[in-house]
Amino acid sequence: EDPRSKVVLLKYSGGNYTNYKPEQNRFHPDNFSLEILNTKRQDQKLYEYIISKEAEEKVWQIQLEVYEPVSDPSIQVLGWMLANNSCTVTLNCTAARGDNVSYSWAGLEASTSSPCAHNGSLLSLSYDPNNTSLACACTASNPVSSSTVTFKSSACSYEQGGKAAAASPAQCCLVLPVNAEPLV
Repeated sequence: EDPRSKVVLLKYSGGNYTNYKPEQNRFHPDNFSLEILNTKRQDQKLYEYIISKEAEEKVWQIQLEVYEPVSDPSIQVLGWMLANNSCTVTLNCTAARGDNVSYSWAGLEASTSSPCAHNGSLLSLSYDPNNTSLACACTASNPVSSSTVTFKSSACSYEQGGKAAAASPAQCCLVLPVNAEPLV
């Protein structure tokens, strides 16, 4: 069988460490974390964290996920109708960029029974056309960022405005086990 080859990023032994790729990562000996610098899509892969002590070896496999942050979402009115003294509007919230984006709607008023409360990009909203103060916020989010845009009712029409939360370049998360004892 052909042997597997691995790229070793860092070795720690006897309280000392050697970083073989200092331009790509930074080791933090105070908490045994390894920071990957300037994260890019190619860094998304399976990593191994190995502790060797005499004839025993412990191996943790860690899958690194890299996500593109969510861009500012926009709300599109797919249709609206005034009937029976009720305004019914169908809204679609979308973000042009971002990986694994999820959408949620919430009212801006302090109420747990908001007509805006919904998970998913589509919201079907019915409200009194005289209620021009109804505002719904759509939040597009993923594990590394979120951004919000609001819909404000206005005499069975709409206004779009407001955005919140900052998005930054690709970000990732890598969690290493902390219950492992360093070799001495």
